[in-house]
Amino acid sequence: MTVRRMLALPLLGLLLSGCGIRATQVPTDFGAAPSRVPCSLAGPERSTQGPQGVPVQVFLLCGSSLVAVDRTVRVPVGTPDARRRVIVAQGMLDQLAASPSAAERSAGYTTYVPGALSVSGPHRGDPEDALRLSTPPSRLPSYALAQLVCTLSDSAATEGDGSVILGGPDTGPLHRYECTSDVRDRPGRTPPPSGEVAGR
Repeated sequence: MTVRRMLALPLLGLLLSGCGIRATQVPTDFGAAPSRVPCSLAGPERSTQGPQGVPVQVFLLCGSSLVAVDRTVRVPVGTPDARRRVIVAQGMLDQLAASPSAAERSAGYTTYVPGALSVSGPHRGDPEDALRLSTPPSRLPSYALAQLVCTLSDSAATEGDGSVILGGPDTGPLHRYECTSDVRDRPGRTPPPSGEVAGR
């Protein structure tokens, strides 16, 4: 019986090798299953909207990250620099608070910035590049604060160094906020890095 079993094993192996899937040296990784890619617009969305103005970029939420979109802000000719900064900042806040266009909504864009938000320049004793919001930054939803910081931090409303000094409407403390890649990638989970700023 032992000899018969030993002779039968190679035959059994040959029979089994003809069944099932054969091993291959050729890679069979065809990648992930196709999926709908959000945040993709068919063409320039705002190229013909209203009068000419200062070109700016604002950050809207799409999927789970912040994405920059082009906008314009009207600034009267001859406006002094200090006033110009506030006008540009308010214009960007208004753009953030406005509902995205139909095409942007279809592509997945949304915003969390409240519509009643306003901005003013520095109070007496504040650094000259500070901006005061009508709602303290700490009371804004996390997504809204990330949108504001990333929109304002590298714009004509600030020094353009990737940060922005923000405070509330009263004489409360000011904080310098930064827009980092982590904030842009995970705005709901990664708060903008910040530190308190002393007055002049």
